[in-house]
Amino acid sequence: MTFKDFNFKEQLQKAIEEAGFKEPSPIQEQAMPFILNGKDIVGQAHTGTGKTAAFGLPILNRLKGKSGVEAVVIVPTRELAMQVSDELYRFGKFLGINTATVYGGQAYARQIKLIENASIIVATPGRFLDLLRGEKIDIKPDFVILDEADEMLDMGFLDDIKEIFTFLPKERQTLLFSATMPVAIKNLAKTILNEPEFVTLTKSDVTNAKITQTFYVVDERERDDALIRLYDFKNPKKSIIFCRTKKEVDRLSTFLVSQGFMAKGLHGDMEQRQREEAIRAFKTSKLEILIATDVAARGLDVNDVTHVFNYHLPFDSESYVHRIGRTGRAGKEGVAISIVTPHEFRMLQKIEKNIGTKLEAKIVPNISSVKTKKIADLKQQIIDQEIKDYALELVEELKEEFDISTIAFKLASMISASTYVQGNNNIGKSESDIKRLIENSLRGGDESSGRNSRGRGGRFSSRGSDRDRDRRKDTRSGSGDRNSRPSSDRSKFPKSDKPSKPRTERSRKRD
Repeated sequence: MTFKDFNFKEQLQKAIEEAGFKEPSPIQEQAMPFILNGKDIVGQAHTGTGKTAAFGLPILNRLKGKSGVEAVVIVPTRELAMQVSDELYRFGKFLGINTATVYGGQAYARQIKLIENASIIVATPGRFLDLLRGEKIDIKPDFVILDEADEMLDMGFLDDIKEIFTFLPKERQTLLFSATMPVAIKNLAKTILNEPEFVTLTKSDVTNAKITQTFYVVDERERDDALIRLYDFKNPKKSIIFCRTKKEVDRLSTFLVSQGFMAKGLHGDMEQRQREEAIRAFKTSKLEILIATDVAARGLDVNDVTHVFNYHLPFDSESYVHRIGRTGRAGKEGVAISIVTPHEFRMLQKIEKNIGTKLEAKIVPNISSVKTKKIADLKQQIIDQEIKDYALELVEELKEEFDISTIAFKLASMISASTYVQGNNNIGKSESDIKRLIENSLRGGDESSGRNSRGRGGRFSSRGSDRDRDRRKDTRSGSGDRNSRPSSDRSKFPKSDKPSKPRTERSRKRD
């Protein structure tokens, strides 16, 4: 199926083609026919599946072009309001559709003036309700959309939403979209929707099938070391790290910057200007890492996030779904990595049960493995590098003082500095540790140690004894120093840890 099959208006189809859209996503393919036929719907789909286009395209197609506001989109955060507004403008630009973005922190007079000339309002609940209560606006929209309804519930906006609908006409088409369906959202749907159609992805699709989900078990004191080692090994292009608290965001961002990463924090105590600057820098790749709380990252829409890291597991599965949904967007593949302690293992299993997906257990790569990968990546980078004219001139100048082999050795020594790996050789639990941990948790044993049983099985494809053997060798040789570099280590790692391109010196500084 293609977007042409929906028979959109010519101007709308032109914008769709210009945006590079060809085939609809599952939520778009299922939801748009109902919306075009005037039906209320409840759509359940995780973030990044194209929900904005799923409601935006059919609504734009059905707008009559009359004066006044014809559609209202209510979203949980100002960041999401701006993003939805931008996307609707992009699709509606050839239709002459104006969009007003309404959220707190801006002057009422300016927003009211924008509304007077708009066909669509994209608003956060608090400011929109203020305008309605104060009778500053008088609108009768034909279409009302609630986007990220479960996020608005978590943020305490449920009562505001209910009151907003008392100001809206009863004759309307209402669309509700949510990644998860808690009881409160189901009850809300019953009160504001009229005989809705339900568009629900299967439970296994609640988390995007294109997102690889893994976890690493470490002791509490090893979280920072494990995070650095995983960044060294995976070398993500653009990533988000989720923390539970604002204090943890500030501490971790300071730590990562001290380690040479281009990183910034994002949380609710920051001024709006600072938050917008951080998000803009992240979108334009001036930042490679954004460290955020769940609340701050709500509505964050960046299509090229390659990895999501859970520095701590969230307290509930809904937050987990929203977190990992920041990667694997727009049909791309993504990676979600959780760092957990033995004490958090039960929480991990609860999340797995609720989302209907098993996360793959892995061990943190040791120094030898990371260094081998870095050297292989560096060799490939040299092979792929085209020869520039200015490089030829430089080499000719150097040949006046050194022979060609010496020049090559010196240049190789310079670039090989990027293969340095810091930290202890082995970080986190071994495969056999985690297997015992899994077995103990299934038996209801002590999840903090995982040492009371020695059964077989687990989630690993390689043998756990290799890692344990390395640990014993490290203990005998005294190689536990943070800056140690053992010369031989043969741990096996799951094949799903795919190589990525090496980090350039400009984006990563190392001592």
